[in-house]
Amino acid sequence: MTTALNTQLADWLDKLNRITRQQRSAGSEPTPISAREGLANMTSTLVTRKPVLPWIADALVQGDDYAVPVRIYDPDPTIAKPVCIYIHGGGHIAGGVSVYDPICRKLAASSHQLVVSVEYRLAPECPYPSGLNDCRTVVMHLWDTLDRLQRHVIRELTVVGDSGGGALTATLSAQLQDAPERLIDRQILIYPNLDYTLNHASIDDLAEGYMLEKRRIQWYYELYFQHQEDRRAVSPLNMPVTSRLPETLIITAGYCPLKDEAIAYLAQLEAHGVASQHLHFPDLLHAFLNMEDLIKNDCKQAYDAMARFMNSNQAIREASKG
Repeated sequence: MTTALNTQLADWLDKLNRITRQQRSAGSEPTPISAREGLANMTSTLVTRKPVLPWIADALVQGDDYAVPVRIYDPDPTIAKPVCIYIHGGGHIAGGVSVYDPICRKLAASSHQLVVSVEYRLAPECPYPSGLNDCRTVVMHLWDTLDRLQRHVIRELTVVGDSGGGALTATLSAQLQDAPERLIDRQILIYPNLDYTLNHASIDDLAEGYMLEKRRIQWYYELYFQHQEDRRAVSPLNMPVTSRLPETLIITAGYCPLKDEAIAYLAQLEAHGVASQHLHFPDLLHAFLNMEDLIKNDCKQAYDAMARFMNSNQAIREASKG
């Protein structure tokens, strides 16, 4: 039997659906500006607790032809710590460092790792592959920036991405898996989109009425892919999978239309011997980390699970010392 939607989310969703119906009846159509404002307003309204951290700074990571803005969160400048890159969601057209500031603060505070939030370029102004290239620049050149800022870090990297950021994360992991040295040690994919062809049952089963709707996803992809790209080929789900992919944690939600493609990706990882974990919240919606005030215990469970996963090597190091 399907688990019922969390009651607090159900009440919030009823209000959202009423507003959506009114807007459609009035002939309103989404725009990139309205999408950006919507995600920003939802997050600022429903993620109101922001941990205070001792060191936060904005910086640039220099690439070959573009310097990528980042925000760096250091929860304890006095000790060496691993590094986490956070690639935000928003359908490749919305979100940003400021919107995701409370989420990245919480991740840094819970994991005790240095977190780097990426302000990658967004569609439609900068379509595929601009944002992907920016994220690759950060993975490849971040260490120089951290050295320049005199951060005390261990060269151990987790890349985390939610929704569209999950697609970017998984793409980078696939593209960099055969590098001579391991560039990404772990990846965390939070309700990721991994199949740009929309070819899984949950896309249709949850097509309307659950916040992230099929028509909205299609609209995101139309803005993102502007040059007749082969969407199947650029989908992380269809990229080569080998045992060199990073250890992976996938977080899914029962009322997220992207859940089936995440589960299909997990099956590929397991079939190729990639160490992987799956944390499923059967009664939650897509983007639930952006709704924390409604589901505090669930979000704490997610942050705690991510922290354990990110620090698994630390536990091994401490055990070996014993």
